[in-house]
Amino acid sequence: MTVSFAILAIITIASAIAAMTLRNLIHCALALVGAFAGLAALYLQLDAQFVGFAQILVYVGAVAILIVFAILLTGGSEPPKPPVFSARWCVGGGVAIAVFGVLAWTINSSHALTEGLPTITRTSVRQIGDQLMTKYILPLEVVGLLLTAALIGAVIIAMKEERTK
Repeated sequence: MTVSFAILAIITIASAIAAMTLRNLIHCALALVGAFAGLAALYLQLDAQFVGFAQILVYVGAVAILIVFAILLTGGSEPPKPPVFSARWCVGGGVAIAVFGVLAWTINSSHALTEGLPTITRTSVRQIGDQLMTKYILPLEVVGLLLTAALIGAVIIAMKEERTK
């Protein structure tokens, strides 16, 4: 494990934890952007350039901005509530550790670790683009329409709230 991987992993995990625990919605959204950017950097470090740049374009550039717009348009800037810690955190942490242990044991006892690595087929960005524009054009259009409908819905909800005030 390299030092850069460890630093990126710590930043990504810290951002994800901050996104879950912060009480202010805007701060949560910004921490989520940090987690997305950390994942993109990890993908780029693993020589998965297409996935890394797609992560930056789609999640950091589009989804995170959509989340921030939805929060701002729907008036989600409520005053922050005090943090609530209870016994449920201990139970949740115990369940998470148990699931991690089961997954680690399953991976370590897998036969896939003892077999050789499969041959790596290099897929170019051009081949991926050709597939997106031919075979997968309908799902791509549906996702675009879904994101547009979500943004329009947020604007409509925000306009209705302004009229009632």
